[in-house]
Amino acid sequence: MNFFKEISSNDIFWTSVFACFLAQVLKIFTGEKKVDIARIFTSGGMPSSHSSFVTCMATMIGIRHGFNSTYFAMAAVLSAIVMYDASGVRQAVGKQATMLNQIIEDLQKGLPIKNEKLKELIGHTPKQVFFGAILGIIIGVVM
Repeated sequence: MNFFKEISSNDIFWTSVFACFLAQVLKIFTGEKKVDIARIFTSGGMPSSHSSFVTCMATMIGIRHGFNSTYFAMAAVLSAIVMYDASGVRQAVGKQATMLNQIIEDLQKGLPIKNEKLKELIGHTPKQVFFGAILGIIIGVVM
């Protein structure tokens, strides 16, 4: 099983996973409540673990293979797509969830409907994406 041996020794992969995990852990301390353990399992919030994950990967690839390499170019493009999605598309979905929840509350005043709210914290603000990216770059450089 060469695959398992190779993946288990891939420091870029595991350091990127660590950067993602660390960003999730930091979310415990950055929500509206002072400390909220449940935030480690949610999407959205400060810092963006998506951004941390992909920028750590791109940084380490750039350091190892050169910032003018094809490998870095692919990693940078992938990172840009992931961060755009995290800040743009997913943020818009979060705003839609907020609006739908308001509609449900308004309808509940006159009609009996299901009392389930949609998840509102889905995407990231540009600030959250930025700080997630900075965290990933720092971890990629340090490791």
